[in-house]
Order: sequence, then structure tokens, then C-alpha cells
Amino acid sequence: MKTDPLTVLIVDDQPAVLQALGILLDLHDLPHVSASTPEAACRIASSQPLGAVIQDMNFGPNETSGKEGVSLFRALRGIDPQLPILLMTAWASVASAVELMKEGASDYIEKPWNDDRLIATLKNLLRLRELEVENEQLRAATERSRAALAEKYDLRGLVYASEEMHRLVSLATNVAGSDAPILITGPSGSGKERVAEIIQANSRRREAPFVRVNVGAIPEELIESELFGAEAGAYTGLKGRRIGHFETADQGTLFLDEIDGLSLAGQVKLLRVLQSGELLRLGSSRSLKVDVRILSATNARLDEAIRAGRFREDLFFRLNVIELALPGLRQRREDIVPLAEHFLQRFIRVEHARPVVLSDAACNALCGHDWTGNVRELENRVHRALLVARGEEILPGDLDLGGVAGTAEASDGRPADDPATASERQQVIDALHQAQGVVARAAEILGLSRQALYRRMTRLGVQLERKPRSH
Repeated sequence: MKTDPLTVLIVDDQPAVLQALGILLDLHDLPHVSASTPEAACRIASSQPLGAVIQDMNFGPNETSGKEGVSLFRALRGIDPQLPILLMTAWASVASAVELMKEGASDYIEKPWNDDRLIATLKNLLRLRELEVENEQLRAATERSRAALAEKYDLRGLVYASEEMHRLVSLATNVAGSDAPILITGPSGSGKERVAEIIQANSRRREAPFVRVNVGAIPEELIESELFGAEAGAYTGLKGRRIGHFETADQGTLFLDEIDGLSLAGQVKLLRVLQSGELLRLGSSRSLKVDVRILSATNARLDEAIRAGRFREDLFFRLNVIELALPGLRQRREDIVPLAEHFLQRFIRVEHARPVVLSDAACNALCGHDWTGNVRELENRVHRALLVARGEEILPGDLDLGGVAGTAEASDGRPADDPATASERQQVIDALHQAQGVVARAAEILGLSRQALYRRMTRLGVQLERKPRSH
């Protein structure tokens, strides 16, 4: 859905300048409003949404220091900290404009201005503002939807903030009420068992048994007795009847983890039970009827296993009526800090430890790490950091991320004080200032993905200042 163009506020005490800028913006179909005093500008900024501001630095016939412009800039930023502000300055107040760039001003243009440069700069700021507004609307919609989902369903304490996880959890709760088999895929440590718990907790079988089985850990010779049970004497050493996992889960849910580890012989036997709904205990001739909902999980590519002859295609289709593909942490970096803070608070309670918080540098390091071990690795690193941290904050070194954070060399082997590295670092810092600390916007300025920028920030030791949380 296309949104209305964002409005530009022009602030200047010279009517001729207001008129000239107004005509220029009209020629480029950019909506605008004008104010001739800082007070009027603040009233407008407080009363309507704006896309950007073009503000003069000097007000009054004798004003050349830029002090009033500095005051106006800070007042506007107080109204909307993310509002892009383009400063227009005479030569005498360039120094003030440069200082305001350090406080978050988007750019400055000297008078007399170049029309093409001004419009190009303004359109870029407006596009970034549009992206920010769209992202904020998406985040707000996701948060509302997530809150509604958490109120309606039992999410088993799952912590997430990303749109990727929200889509997956929404689908999981949507299909939980059916009895269809579900295959949960995703990298190791990403939380597949937690998703299975959510499905079971919101199913009609929620009060019935939920049996977890790590199929890959069962020796091949014991698969049949473990899954389907065995009669006394069915094999050496078995003195009494053994009840298998299928019988234990009757009327409930059976979660088969690491399903790719099941042997071909075991796959044939599992397929037979899924097709008929009946099982034979090892050593018995009497079949038993069972009513079990099957959830399975794997971190392997079953399509590749099928092509290699290691997994039966007919069993795959039996298990994969619905697939839930769980993304790894590197695909949902918005979840890293919320998860880390959740784990930290939990371990503080468990360890009866003193309260500590994650430093900005630690959060930056967490977001830049690759997390090959995903949520499980993150949990481990946070636990470790709590135990070794000495101050009131957890620092990157406490996390022990294998040299990823705070290293003395660039990933290509250049020392941190190499001129090329220093130049690259300054480029990242400048982009973050221009983007007002919004990583997605800075990444767009640099032509990088957000994940690539996080990695570059970590490699170069660039810390992102987090905004204080509202309480």
C-alpha cells in the first residue's frame, strides 16, 4: 500500500528564501510547510508528522553565530529524535553546523545552495525516513500481533522480536489444532523442540502425554523395542514387557527428534505404523491400535538424503504434511539481544547472582557474532559471561566469542591501526551518524546488508549506542 508523501518543514526568517525553497520543492512534487521563526517551527513539528526539516542556522538581521539555529535543532530533536534535519548555513556558521552533525544532523548545505544537490540530499533523507516509518509500522504491527498471539496461545515462554519468528509461531499455533504430522526443520540449537512444545501445548491433545524421543541416539538394534515395545523374552535380558514410546504417547503427541538418524530398516517399520495406526510389540503376534500425533524434527536436508538413498521418500511425505522451517539466529538478529537479556535474568535468578546488565559493547558483539550454535550457543555464552563478569556490566570479553569482538586485527589480517582500516572504520561511523544510529539505514547508505554491517562494526570495534528503554 502506497503511503502519502512525507511533508518537508522549511524554517527561515527570510521570506525570499522561504519562497524560493517552496517553489523548488513544488517543482519536484515535494509537499512542504513553512515557518519563519523557531517557535513556529516547533509548533508545526509538534502538531503533524514530518518527513524532514530544512532549517536555517541564523535568525534575525544581526545573528551570525548560529546559536539560535543550534537551539532550534535541539528543540526539534527533542520533539522527534529521529527527524532528519538538513541545515542551511552561511559560511560564518559552518562550524556550528559541523558540530551539530555530531549530534545527529543529517547534513548541511551552504548558502547560496545548489538546487540539484539540495533536492538529491532531501530525497535521500525522505526515502530513509519512509523506510524508518515503514519499519516502525511493521515492528508495531508485529508487536501487536505478537501480544495478541501470546494472549490467545501458550507460547511456552518463547522470546522473540523478529518478523521471521513471528510468522513461524503464527503458523505453528494455526496448525496446532489439527492432527496433521508436522516436520520442524532448522539448524542445530535453533529451538525446534520449543516449537514442538508450542504445537503440543495448543493442540487438542494438550492434556495427553507428550513424549520426546531422540531417534538419532537410539542404537539400530534397539529402535524397534524402543519405539514399539517388546514382550518378555523378546531379546536376551528382557525379563518383563517393555512399553514402547508409541504406546506411552497413545492419545497424545510423539516428538521424533533427529529423524534423519533413523536407519532404513527403522524407517520401514515407522512407515508401517504411520500408515496403519497399528503396531506390533517385538516378540508379539497381536497388533495394538494407537492414536498418536507425530511431530518430527531434523537439522539435515532430507531432500538430499532422499536423493542419496538414505531416507525414504514415502516416509518423508508421511511426516511432512506441514513443514515449519525455523531460521537460525543469523537470519533473525533482532532476536539476539532480547534472548540474551532473557537468559541473563534467568541465570541471575538460578545462580542467585548479583544484578548485572549487558553493556552496549557486549550487545554490539552479540549482534555481530555468526552464532553457528544458534540459541543454544547464545544461552551458553550468556551463562558464562554472568559467572566471569567482574563489574556491573557484561563486557565483550566476558562472552568469550572466540576473538570475534574487540580483536586487534581486521579479518583480512590488517592491524587495527592500519590507515585502510581506520578509513573503513570512520566510514562506518559516519554512516551511523547520518542514519541517526538506525543500523538498517546505515547499511543502506553503505550498500550493505544489515547483517554485513553488524559484522563490520564488530570487526572494526564500532559500538552502537543503544537508546534508553522506556519503562
